[in-house]
Amino acid sequence: MPHPDPSPHPDPIPAVPQIPVVVLAGFLGSGKTTLLNHLLHHSGGSRIGAIVNDFGAIEIDAMAVAGALGDSTVSLGNGCLCCAVDAGELDVYLDRLTNPAVGIDVVVIEASGLAEPQELVRMVLASDNPRVVYGGLVEVVDAAEFDATRALHPELDRHLALADLVVVNKADRAAGLERVLDLVASLVDGAAVVPASYGRVDPEFLFDCGPDEERIGQLSFDDLHESGDDGGHAGHLHTGYDSLSYVADVPLDPRRLMRFLDSRPGGLYRIKGYVDFGPHDPRNRYAVHAVGRFLRFYPDPWPAGEPRLTQLVLIGSGIDANALGKELEECEDDAPHADEHGMWGVLRHVRDPGGDEPGEPGLRDPYPEEPPV
Repeated sequence: MPHPDPSPHPDPIPAVPQIPVVVLAGFLGSGKTTLLNHLLHHSGGSRIGAIVNDFGAIEIDAMAVAGALGDSTVSLGNGCLCCAVDAGELDVYLDRLTNPAVGIDVVVIEASGLAEPQELVRMVLASDNPRVVYGGLVEVVDAAEFDATRALHPELDRHLALADLVVVNKADRAAGLERVLDLVASLVDGAAVVPASYGRVDPEFLFDCGPDEERIGQLSFDDLHESGDDGGHAGHLHTGYDSLSYVADVPLDPRRLMRFLDSRPGGLYRIKGYVDFGPHDPRNRYAVHAVGRFLRFYPDPWPAGEPRLTQLVLIGSGIDANALGKELEECEDDAPHADEHGMWGVLRHVRDPGGDEPGEPGLRDPYPEEPPV
C-alpha cells in the first residue's frame, strides 16, 4: 500500500523537550573514557547523563564513595550521573535519564571497547521515547596506534564509515599525524575528522553547553583519574570547531533548502535552529536538528508577536562558512505563493506523531545495513 501523501500543513507535534543522545565508540585504549572525562569536567552548566556499557577503566570502588543512586547509577560532580548497563537495559536508563525531573541536558553512551556501535545507534534511533533525539556517533581512534589497531580490528573501517564525527586522539604522540588524518578522512562518509590530545574536544562541538556554574559536591571522573593521561596536561591541544550563524527575514524555499541539506559538505557536523517556509506553511516554524547524516524537522506554531525569521547555526570542522552562508542565501525566496508539492522533501523528515520509526516511510534511516562503498 503506498504511503499517503503528506499534508502540506501538518498538525504541530506537542512540544516535548528533547535530549540529544551521543554514542561514544572506539576500540580499547583509544581514549574514550578520557574524552568522556573531559566532557564531564568542561560541560559548563550542562548536566550530562553518562551511560557506560561497562565500567572498564573507571575505578568503580572509588566512584562508589560519590554516592550510589541505586541500580548501578552513580552521582558525579556538577549534577552529572553515570550508569553501568548492558544493551538490554539501555531503554530503561534512557527513560530514567531523560525524565524532566532529573534535569539532564545531554546523554553520552560510552560503548565498551569491543561493542558494535551500529547496534547502539540503531537502538537510539528506534527508541519510542519522545524525549530522545539522536546526537551522533563519535568514533575515537588512537593516532599513535592507528595502523596496528586497524590490522588487529579490520572492522574499524566499517565503524569509521558509520561515524558522524571521528576524533583522532593522542595526536601529540603520533608520528606522521597528517598521514593518519588523511587516511581516516578517506575512510569516512563525510564525517568531521578532528585531531585531539588527551580527549580535549570542545564540548560545544557535540552539544550546547550551559553557562558555567561552580562545581560543587561529589567526585567527577577527573577527580578519579588525576594520575591518568588527562592529569596535568591542560595546556595541550584543545580541538575547536568552526561555526556559522545565519539569520534571514525572507522565507526559505523548501526545495532549495533540501538540496542544500542533501549535499552538505563533509565536516559539517551539526545544524540547529528554526526555518520560516513562508507561504508553504504560514502557521508553523520548523525546528531543524541535523547531526552527521541524520536530519529531522519539527513543526511548531509561531509564537505570538515573534518576528518570522530563519535562524540557523552550522557547526563543523574545516568548513567554509562564507560559502555555506552564500548557499543558504540562495535558498531565500520571497514569492507570495507556495509550490503545491514543495514541502514534500521536508515532511519526509518530520517524525510521525503516530510513531513512524527510522527506516519506515516518512523518515530516512541514515545508517543502512551495509556501510557506504
